[in-house]
Amino acid sequence: MAGISDLPFRLITRSFGAPLAFTEMIDVRAIRHKDKRTRHMLASTPEDRPLGVQILGNDGESMVKGLDALEEWDFELLDFNAACPTPKVTRKGKGAALLREPHTLKKLLGLLVQHSKVPVTVKIRAGWDHDSVNAREVALMAEDAGISGIFIHGRTKVQGYSGTVDYRIIREVKEAVRIPVVASGDNASVCAIKRMFDETGCDGVVIARGSLGNPWIFRDVYRFFEGDGFCVKPDPYERSAIMKRHLDLSVQHYGEKRGVGNFHKFFIWYTKGLSGIRPFRDRAFRAGTLDEVLALIDELHTLDCSEPESETDHSTLCF
Repeated sequence: MAGISDLPFRLITRSFGAPLAFTEMIDVRAIRHKDKRTRHMLASTPEDRPLGVQILGNDGESMVKGLDALEEWDFELLDFNAACPTPKVTRKGKGAALLREPHTLKKLLGLLVQHSKVPVTVKIRAGWDHDSVNAREVALMAEDAGISGIFIHGRTKVQGYSGTVDYRIIREVKEAVRIPVVASGDNASVCAIKRMFDETGCDGVVIARGSLGNPWIFRDVYRFFEGDGFCVKPDPYERSAIMKRHLDLSVQHYGEKRGVGNFHKFFIWYTKGLSGIRPFRDRAFRAGTLDEVLALIDELHTLDCSEPESETDHSTLCF
């Protein structure tokens, strides 16, 4: 997730069981420069493994040179993004725009497979729009190019993140190829994830937006599928502890000024749904130091000082 899945965010999700994570989407042209921003995006630690690097591009020569530059970093998977729906990306013929040129996409994937030292995967969408749903055909071409797996978001580019996920097209892709298919889109709860598996037959799921301010979702998913059936909503003290840990990691990674600024959006996600939170968010955005934000997190208990909520039995809700 561009601007979100940096090292501090990934380490928080790892602590709750995320088994695989990806860097932020990086344009192959930027990788070659190896500037400070790129190094921040590619930074990792031993706890942050296995790790996939997600790249973006539409020029074969630049992609090969980008791979050469990536040799400085260790990672286990290379993912090519042909799914990003953002206009500033698609206007340049990158991301989901490549779904309109599947033969070009196949050539690019072939180059990556040829030159990469790690397995290559591709992230796609259902298609460009409702009238050009072609995920099955794109997946078959990608498989023929030699990729090792497919990540598919069950919406079109035009839909973006609106509307509903098309489970049918994900199932069609799964049934068409022999390589692993991992499904994305609306995986924001244990029940939604179970439905994704049931409806599509996918080999795995991506938890993306569903983890924003909610890293506990990984713990909940493990507990459910291991047969526990119970998911525990974090109490105010656990939430505050994780917020402080995330903030601390952000400051360590970026330095105090940028680290605090980068945490502002996460403050919003962590506090979503809290009654009376608006003044706290306003203060959070004005806060410029680590100590100011830490003190603000401590004050959140005045909004939510109730006893921890009881366990919710998802074993009956999800069947």
